[in-house]
Amino acid sequence: MIIEEIMNKDVHSLAPSDTVKDAIKIMREKKIRHLPIVDEREKVVGIITAHDLKNILPSSVKEDSNFTTYETTLEKIMVKNPLIGHPLDFIEEVALTLYESKISCLPIVSGGKLVGIVTTTDLLYTYIELTGANRPSSKIDIRVKDKPGILSDITEIFKKHHANVLSVLVYPSSHHTENKIISVRVQIINPLSIIEDLRKEGFDVLWPNLPGAGGL
Repeated sequence: MIIEEIMNKDVHSLAPSDTVKDAIKIMREKKIRHLPIVDEREKVVGIITAHDLKNILPSSVKEDSNFTTYETTLEKIMVKNPLIGHPLDFIEEVALTLYESKISCLPIVSGGKLVGIVTTTDLLYTYIELTGANRPSSKIDIRVKDKPGILSDITEIFKKHHANVLSVLVYPSSHHTENKIISVRVQIINPLSIIEDLRKEGFDVLWPNLPGAGGL
């Protein structure tokens, strides 16, 4: 999946000459937490977040009787030359960029102009939808040897039970470096019969470890 499919295209932005007061106003009105800052050519030159504003604002109006902070231009406080993405970037690449850079959003640029924005919340919602975690389902975690064909062997058992697989995730076993954990989300509420057959075939089912299912 590419970023263009999930990015917010109705993106709000401000200019470097706009003020902190302007940023607060639009964030409150639009209920957003990130504002790209663009120049007259719509090129992204900076970014402001709600966290940035919170750090510079006085705790009360009395502490800033001249309202100087509110009239500060955004070019003085914005993060300049922020990281950007492209609509054709893969979601995994953008997620890795946000994770490694410890940032919460990424302006999306095409042809040198701002065309959208993606936040960590957008990626979280996408992850939930892609894995099927928002649908009635069950998750089965299986520890397996890291060898070719093992996934096919497992899916044959799900096929036998006419179980609709919503997603499959594979990640390393934290305690056994030669093993992998295969996490299968299946569209079935009671997976007991599937677990029984998995264990009959010698698979190490870690979750759910149901009583009466040959639990470990």
